[in-house]
Amino acid sequence: MDLTSYVEGLRAELLAAAGPEEAALADRLAAAVAAATRLAMLDALTDAADEITRDLAPGSVEVRVRDRNPYFVVTTPDREPAAPRVQEPELPPEGPVGRINFRPPEQLKQRIEEAAARDGLSVNAWLTRTLNTALAAGPAPTPAAPKTGSKGTFVGWVG
Repeated sequence: MDLTSYVEGLRAELLAAAGPEEAALADRLAAAVAAATRLAMLDALTDAADEITRDLAPGSVEVRVRDRNPYFVVTTPDREPAAPRVQEPELPPEGPVGRINFRPPEQLKQRIEEAAARDGLSVNAWLTRTLNTALAAGPAPTPAAPKTGSKGTFVGWVG
């Protein structure tokens, strides 16, 4: 997980908040804030991993650092002891990360979580991999035209 974009975003906000007279001071402070920001983010990720581990027990999530960037090691409770699986991104980032609020039905959510666990991935990594595979296969099938129901209502779905 590359923290650079987060640190640079905070630096840019600090510089934008400074007026012309404070620009030089803000630039010097931004360098100091960058290191403190990385440490604070690592602390937050470690706390999150600890909280997830409590909910995942007997599995666990660890945060490790390589080249100043954190990555996750997820150990799932398999029938036989297995080596921890390293959670690193499968695809290089292609610019800023987008966020989608996805609310699947509970049954589908459970199936997604089971599939991700089976593959040793986080739900986000599993969904990203699955969607990349699906999109590489071509466009999604087009739904049938809506049918007219009784009393002039339409039956179908809206995209």
